[in-house]
Amino acid sequence: MKSGRAIALLFLILAGGFTCIWKLQHTIDKQRTAMSSERDDVLLSSGKLLKMMSLEYAPLAADFYWTRVVQFYGNKHMRGNANLELLWPLLDITTTLDPNLLPAYRFGAVFLSQLPPTGAGRPDLAVQLIQRGIKANPDQWRLYEDLGFVYYFDLKDYPKASEAFLEGSKNPAALVWMKVMAARIAAEGESYETSAFLWNDIYTTTSDPEIKKNAEQHLHLLKAKEDCRQIDLLADEFQKRSGHRPKRIRELVEAGLLHGVPVDPMGYAYVFDENGKAALNLDSPLLEQQLMLERFK
Repeated sequence: MKSGRAIALLFLILAGGFTCIWKLQHTIDKQRTAMSSERDDVLLSSGKLLKMMSLEYAPLAADFYWTRVVQFYGNKHMRGNANLELLWPLLDITTTLDPNLLPAYRFGAVFLSQLPPTGAGRPDLAVQLIQRGIKANPDQWRLYEDLGFVYYFDLKDYPKASEAFLEGSKNPAALVWMKVMAARIAAEGESYETSAFLWNDIYTTTSDPEIKKNAEQHLHLLKAKEDCRQIDLLADEFQKRSGHRPKRIRELVEAGLLHGVPVDPMGYAYVFDENGKAALNLDSPLLEQQLMLERFK
């Protein structure tokens, strides 16, 4: 008799367990379906409430949400979709659950600050995120570097950029160029040399392929911009000598101002536009990238 009751009880426990597993799997399947159809109605909860509920598992929950951030950004980026409004809520929850999850601050700030369609176009939220990271991780000098990048590239606030680099340079572990950048930005504001150095640092230090690709693109466009500036200076000199503006780059070569027709980082020769200014060749892949960035400025 007792054996029969035990078997019945065991059956009820197993049935209940299978029911819970089925409900859990059903929930997971619904979430996967939502992600595969790339819907944006992600169910979000309060980060503080989730942290209270997660207890000692909060860091694990943070890893889950960080994965969602990367998946969400990746799916949007592949489709060229500029609607990234959910990035901030997801990052807010992630860093609330685990204030020491450094990739969430560093990569999350990049996702937020970049102009659409590369990012969310919200450098103000990127600053807020990094400042939260600095407060929770004051010994991480790279966060000051990230803050300086956002102020320098996205907000064009050179005094605050210089201040961020200088504050980060006070960390004994910080690289010496942090103090150099602080002084140079304070004295010059934006310059080709400073911008190239900072983008190159992003390119060489990041492990994220999309961020590396984005940095390389900016380095190419920055080099092209500087090349065009130099060509325009030579065109000004040509005009002083001849009394008219050159229509072709070859005229500068023939005048002895250039040794050969210069090419952009992709190997395409520069040209003069209808206004007589140096510009990218219409066939250069960099032109599409340049127009895309200018569109969202």
